Amino acid sequence: MAQFVYTMHRVGKVVPPKRHILKNISLSFFPGAKIGVLGLNGAGKSTLLRIMAGLDKDIEGEARPQPGIKIGYLPQEPQLNPEHTVRESIEEAVSEVVNALKRLDEVYRAVCRSGCRLRQAGCRAGPA
Repeated sequence: MAQFVYTMHRVGKVVPPKRHILKNISLSFFPGAKIGVLGLNGAGKSTLLRIMAGLDKDIEGEARPQPGIKIGYLPQEPQLNPEHTVRESIEEAVSEVVNALKRLDEVYRAVCRSGCRLRQAGCRAGPA
């Protein structure tokens, strides 16, 4: 039988003044499990996911992935630099893709130049 890749046992989260966001949550996932987290606003969905990702460690109970398991977390709201304009924030967000496209254009130009030279050399050599 497969081991659980993630286990949470009797997890609780309390915020001041003694407000229980999560209380006595236990769950486990097998490898390849697909999960959905549903609930009303303020029910603790994001808190649960932050705990699972290891970003919120101030909890009651135990929450842990199996060794070697990596968990990612994409926050609901982007973490923006307040010093940046909207344009600068967008440029920063897409900079990796823009740089990859520029590099791809360079490669295409180099291949095209090489291909054109090869075709010209083949034409001069005549039929085999």
